[in-house]
Amino acid sequence: MRRSAWLRVVLGVGLLGGFGVAAALPVGALTIPGTTATFTPLGPGTPGPAICTGTDAAPGQLAGIYPNGVVVFGTCWVNGGVAQVEGNLTVEPGSTVNASFALNDQAHGVGQSALYVSGDINVYANGTLILGCEPKASPCTDDPAAASGGTLSSMDVVGGSVVASDALGVIIHDSIIGGDVTQLGGGGGVSCQPPASGPFAAMHSPVFSDLEDNWIVGSVTLAGLQTCWNGALRNYVGGDFTNVGNVFADPDANEVLSNVVQGDLACASNSPVVQYGDSHASPDRVGGNATGECSFFTYQPDPPGPPMPVSVPG
Repeated sequence: MRRSAWLRVVLGVGLLGGFGVAAALPVGALTIPGTTATFTPLGPGTPGPAICTGTDAAPGQLAGIYPNGVVVFGTCWVNGGVAQVEGNLTVEPGSTVNASFALNDQAHGVGQSALYVSGDINVYANGTLILGCEPKASPCTDDPAAASGGTLSSMDVVGGSVVASDALGVIIHDSIIGGDVTQLGGGGGVSCQPPASGPFAAMHSPVFSDLEDNWIVGSVTLAGLQTCWNGALRNYVGGDFTNVGNVFADPDANEVLSNVVQGDLACASNSPVVQYGDSHASPDRVGGNATGECSFFTYQPDPPGPPMPVSVPG
């Protein structure tokens, strides 16, 4: 079963300006009325990243322009319009950034929300990153029609790379990544039991990770992940795609399909192996070599039709 359906709930200034970004620049400490969010530069007169704090029950808000990066402690949402981060966005251990909102909910749904980061997004141990949303595959958190598949979408843009080290979950949909996507270790363990607290508890979902419908200029590496489900579908990958040493509790996990990979695609030592499951997807199209579980000569069942190759040259 595909887990992304549970989600209900470069670049730099030149490109961001092309999106028509207009937002207020936080100066000094700033608290947005009606929220618990506080943004404070690290030391008077010393340029440093802004700090966003919040809880699952009262998340902080990321909105406006942050000229020196952002560090997140706790839970922060991007649902108050555009948040433009110049530099890096750091998700500290156990923290969450949820940028899967389409509307400006702080302005009663007037306008759009999106996250633009000119540098990298770094997600540390047990942190969670949710970027972008789209109908059917991953409806936006604030889409009124989410229960029936949704109609809204929100594209987020990262000028650099997304790097997750022992993160709890990384879910990216309908977004542009100017560098690499790297997820090393982490996950919720080899279990599909929904956790009692945290972002996945709020979604009433087991812990999972997912990449769908993204434009990734660099390479993708998924290695050592242990969680319920993981998928990578319909992505453009300008570099290599490496999918090795991952263990998933759901026997229908590891659907790495319908991607266009300009470089090499290597899949090995995964449990379960890369498969079609119930994805109704097509083979990966690979410009370089395809090896292991994803080789040009590996066929997997693709119900209701005959077995299909996992990858084809292209």
